[in-house]
Amino acid sequence: MAIDYKDYDAQLGEKRDAPVDEKPGAPGVMILALLLFAAFAGPAQAGAREATVPQRLSDRGELELLGILAEGRLNHLQFSEYQSEIEDFYRTAGYTLAWVHKSRPTAKARAVIKLLRAAEKQGLLPDEYDGPLWKKRLADLRRPHRRASESRLLRFDLMLTVCAMHYILDLRLGRINPQRPRSPLDVHPHIRRLWDLTRERIAPAPDVAAALSAVEPPFPAYRRLVKAVQRYNRLARQDDGEKLPASVLPVAPGDRYAGMPRLARLLALLGDLPPGAATDPELYTKPLVKAVMRFQRRHGIAPSGLLDEQTLQQLNTPLTLRLRQLRLTLERWRWLPHEFARPPIIVNIPEFSLYAGDARPQKVVVGMAFEHETPVFSSMLTEVIFRPPWNVPMSIQRDELVAKIAKNPATYLEKNDFDVLDAQGNIVASEAVSPEVLNRLEQGRLYMRQRPGAYSALGLVKFMMPNTGSVYLHGTPSKRGFLESRRDLSH
Repeated sequence: MAIDYKDYDAQLGEKRDAPVDEKPGAPGVMILALLLFAAFAGPAQAGAREATVPQRLSDRGELELLGILAEGRLNHLQFSEYQSEIEDFYRTAGYTLAWVHKSRPTAKARAVIKLLRAAEKQGLLPDEYDGPLWKKRLADLRRPHRRASESRLLRFDLMLTVCAMHYILDLRLGRINPQRPRSPLDVHPHIRRLWDLTRERIAPAPDVAAALSAVEPPFPAYRRLVKAVQRYNRLARQDDGEKLPASVLPVAPGDRYAGMPRLARLLALLGDLPPGAATDPELYTKPLVKAVMRFQRRHGIAPSGLLDEQTLQQLNTPLTLRLRQLRLTLERWRWLPHEFARPPIIVNIPEFSLYAGDARPQKVVVGMAFEHETPVFSSMLTEVIFRPPWNVPMSIQRDELVAKIAKNPATYLEKNDFDVLDAQGNIVASEAVSPEVLNRLEQGRLYMRQRPGAYSALGLVKFMMPNTGSVYLHGTPSKRGFLESRRDLSH
């Protein structure tokens, strides 16, 4: 199976401009770069029974809060992106505080702060939610024999609301705007009534962590990825970062290699080498060969057991970079809808695999990375066409086929089952091509179409789905690409 699409910019995303509020669809096909709310129930935490009567502000305090809300910023915190949500958060509750009771931070406030400070566990950056600052802020409000002023309390409450909403948005929608013009993405993340979710579901939840977890993508693969991020957070701190030495020739089993101690440490850290496995400090022995083969399989490399250039390059990739790759993959998951049609068809672009129902994954060919990358989108499968004709994209016609026809104008069309059409769909040529027709093809005034058949570029079947990138799934007569481990070959 191959994927066809138009050209797109390789540049990706910008900081999300604002929450996107659109009606969710019911996609049946998901093309993804790796790819709402439930009742909150769970064990009660400490402080779950504390009084939830909101702390009211004086008239003066309310005026101060209104002034800050109107400005859209508090100290370094800017919240103009979701200013209306913050305003609704307080307006609908009569401008009462959500995270303060009897002039002290509530247990729910402390629970939220704990999550903000540990945002790296979710592949996010604590600094973006004032993670390092909350310890001092809490301490300032807990000073014995000193009651915090109303101004200090309302500012604390507002800062926590802003950071909590920012965190919720990033968990649900991701940190980057996937709808940047000419981005290779066609996804529409949405979240409705952020203020209501935060005030009515998160703030009073018996288990704040569980409530926030319900905001995230519900897919098992996403959960596994979160665990991988947490694991690589630990591994990146433990690894010494030493580089394995290069080798002129691939290191084969039984060879001497100066990097054996480092290789053993790294593979043991990654879990590819079993604990206590006997290794030689100089020779490349069987336990390490097996560990290297496992590492190769995990990284899409043919498991030869040889320490070749490609394998050494992957082994020398810093774990901090692996962590960043995992975080970016979490980001892409967060762009996607939480619900798909059942059963979904999923194309994992970097894995070059298609998943449908309970069947084993199938190999696919996708667009060339950085040049003709396959866009990310979700859509319904609407049509299956057997023995489809191929309407040649103008870029391929001009850049490739015109030159081939010019070399063999007498027989190229007939040998390759092409017709030349005018704008009305009338066949202009299907055998010999005159200089005039060739010139009009080059100018884009005529079009090419390949007739259906076993040797058509689209093979014997084509799966259609609405999307802005003109992407569809199709067969192919060329099987060579499926033998490659890296299959970003289409254009």
